[in-house]
Amino acid sequence: MSEKKQTEIKKLKTGSFCLVDEVPCVVDKVQKSKAGKHGAAKARLFASGIFTDVKKIIVKPADTSIDVPVIEKRSMQVLAVSESNVQLMDMEDYSQVEVPKSAEIEVHEGDEVLVWRFGKYFMIKGRK
Repeated sequence: MSEKKQTEIKKLKTGSFCLVDEVPCVVDKVQKSKAGKHGAAKARLFASGIFTDVKKIIVKPADTSIDVPVIEKRSMQVLAVSESNVQLMDMEDYSQVEVPKSAEIEVHEGDEVLVWRFGKYFMIKGRK
């Protein structure tokens, strides 16, 4: 199970991470309304998936707790490159995983790459 911590929605800033429907997202914008005569302040959170092309919007009271993912950053070695996937080996525990090929980052067999990981989600962030 991946690690996560909690914070209030009103404390999130643009660029910070959050979990929306158990999908790790980066905050695009947070709009806060003032507290009314009969209710608490509301916060509207706009977020995009870190590992997927998902856009999410949630509206909740501003003091509601939300999960923040702790994203692992690991060094991995490229074992094989196919048309759509890259096979990687973790440099610490030698476990192997296959991730989708990144369009922006060109990798070759034997390269060492930095990988972000949260649960079942993996993403190549760059070459070392």
